[in-house]
Amino acid sequence: MKLIIGIAGASGVIYGIRLLEALRQMKQVESHLVMTATARMNIGLETDYTPRAVEALADVVHKNGNLAASIASGSFRADGMIVAACSMKTLSAIVHSHADDLLTRAADVILKERRRLVLMPRETPLHTGHCRLLYEASQMGAVIAPPSPAFYIRPRSLEDVIDHAVGRILDLFDLDCGLVRRWQGPPASPET
Repeated sequence: MKLIIGIAGASGVIYGIRLLEALRQMKQVESHLVMTATARMNIGLETDYTPRAVEALADVVHKNGNLAASIASGSFRADGMIVAACSMKTLSAIVHSHADDLLTRAADVILKERRRLVLMPRETPLHTGHCRLLYEASQMGAVIAPPSPAFYIRPRSLEDVIDHAVGRILDLFDLDCGLVRRWQGPPASPET
């Protein structure tokens, strides 16, 4: 399996980083990474990683300005793409087929080839324009998966919240990385 991981300029680059870490443990998946300039900046602002350390997590790294990269073509047999986190600028470019960089071109190719594109928007609150773009992306075939925390897992740390979101994203590709605490129903009470 080949998965493209796009990291755009929204806050929340840790989701893309954690996806790459999880995929690194899955030998059946070849990860292809493309990052925007703002994502590279946010890595330094939001995490203890460097862009180079993030690149080292991927099997293949593509420069965002390289529109001749393999992932820019429908003949490249990617199984899907995840944009984590997805900025509103990137979302807008994807919806409007404004593929002037590799990340948005790769997303455009995934959509046109009818493969799975998962967008993790990390913006709040949302105005009507954002909601309209999310709706239009969904109409085009993208899966909209905001990294909303699941509290039934009783997270004890920020890492628990991030891991659960990443695991649920990978579930969309039938990949179980062991990060999801699956709902088993409520615990049995003594009265039942």
